[in-house]
Amino acid sequence: MLGLDNFLKGVISKFNEALNQPVMEFQLEHATEILRRTPLTLNSLLRHLPDEWVLPNEALESWSPYDVVGHLIHAEETDWISRAKIILQHGETYPFEPFDRFAMFKKSKGKSLMELLDTFERRRKESLEELEKMRLTAQMLEKRGKHPELGVVTLGQLLATWVVHDLGHTGQVVRVMAKQYQSAVGQWQAYLPILAG
Repeated sequence: MLGLDNFLKGVISKFNEALNQPVMEFQLEHATEILRRTPLTLNSLLRHLPDEWVLPNEALESWSPYDVVGHLIHAEETDWISRAKIILQHGETYPFEPFDRFAMFKKSKGKSLMELLDTFERRRKESLEELEKMRLTAQMLEKRGKHPELGVVTLGQLLATWVVHDLGHTGQVVRVMAKQYQSAVGQWQAYLPILAG
């Protein structure tokens, strides 16, 4: 019995190790391909849609596609490149300013979704130009900075987070839009996991 317990512990340990391994290593050129495509993806998905698609959210205190685009603009203006520069210039000696995740509610007020999509596309292009000018090396990606809540982080982690942040919010937009037809699909809800999340 003890042998079986040890065997199972070994299998579970290997399984947990496998879960904690990255699926792919961070590569800047791969990351920038995603970052370059996000404005195009959102533009293709949202431009010229009626308000019924882009203004509703999932529930109280959740975000609509309109809100998400505003949030991405704010992050573009105050987060990714600003923090990358802080890491490169100051390392851990100068912590990042806290990021206001809800600033878009005030900053986007009165703007059309088309304006926001255009602004996001322009700001992202500028950010990627700035990133390219940094001429980052593998050693530079290991440089460390200080997040106000998370503590020590690396430049590579910041840039990987930028990519995942884009993908997460793109998924959020799609999910919120799908839920506009939650009732309309009738019994097919059982086959549509996007409506359950």
